[in-house]
Amino acid sequence: MNFIRKILFPFSILYGGIVWFRNFLFDCGVLKSYSFELPVIAVGNLSVGGTGKSPQIEYLIRLLTNSYTVATLSRGYKRQSEGFILADAHSNAITLGDEPFQFYSKFPNIQVAVDANRKNGIEQLLKGTVKPDVILLDDAFQHRKVKAGFYILLTAYGDLYADDYMLPTGNLRESRNGAKRANIVVVTKCPPDLSMADRQAIARKLKLKSNQQLYFSYIHYDDFVFAGHQQEDVTAVKAMDKVLVAGIAKPEPFFNHLQKEGDVMMTFADHHHFSEKDIKAITEKARGNKIITTEKDYVRLKGRLPEEQLFYLPIKSAFISDSNNFDKTILNYVGQSTGNRSVY
Repeated sequence: MNFIRKILFPFSILYGGIVWFRNFLFDCGVLKSYSFELPVIAVGNLSVGGTGKSPQIEYLIRLLTNSYTVATLSRGYKRQSEGFILADAHSNAITLGDEPFQFYSKFPNIQVAVDANRKNGIEQLLKGTVKPDVILLDDAFQHRKVKAGFYILLTAYGDLYADDYMLPTGNLRESRNGAKRANIVVVTKCPPDLSMADRQAIARKLKLKSNQQLYFSYIHYDDFVFAGHQQEDVTAVKAMDKVLVAGIAKPEPFFNHLQKEGDVMMTFADHHHFSEKDIKAITEKARGNKIITTEKDYVRLKGRLPEEQLFYLPIKSAFISDSNNFDKTILNYVGQSTGNRSVY
């Protein structure tokens, strides 16, 4: 924690008090939360960004789409549009935001919507000609106006909410006490070989309630980088001279996975809108070599950099253990809530 953040601690107390009071008003019913008859799963975190929400949402999409009509609803962070938008063939990262457009591009059989007002977004989805069986709320743990039926809280390994402080001293958007709303807590971005002893130590630190489930996941990197219908083996790409471009919250694992000595690494802010100046700088740094970026950045850079140079590295969320139990818990919740599917 740097010195500036330390001296801002009194503001953390003030901010924490305001957030606590807001949550208290929702908890006691002074501020109203709205619930819906269909299953609604909220995925989020207590901190600001970098916990792997998009891979977790995609995991749920893959789990559910074979049996249910799935919709995702996001705020559409940094999109240049307002109100409710349902993704269609005319949508792009500018109108939807990068992560929702990524969902739409990868999963054409689901509905992808954005609306800062999640209550209105759900109502609009339910008015559509194709009504979803289940709605996945992206980054909605603090959106108390909608009461989801199921909450998945993410916290990153090495940056646990139990070790953090409220903004602006730390990175927490609400106090650690907010974790009590979660049905499941997933410690993300773990080393794939995280030992049972280390998992037990984290469990003791998080102090979950007896009715809450705890899982540990890691980021699984694809064996290939992609550009349209082209693909290159990651092992070969690692050995090449290249430029690595990332506009995500915590790009270090991405860089560490692909870089070799002498590679150029260009870091931008999370959800960065690349300007013409940025594009020129990337092109000049590349000098004709490959440009490898994240999947989220690719949807904003595609069409603006040479197609033969620009590639992205897909990632997935994978569980260290107990994935079957996680899947069963989610499928049971959705099956029981819809009332029209058999459950385990």
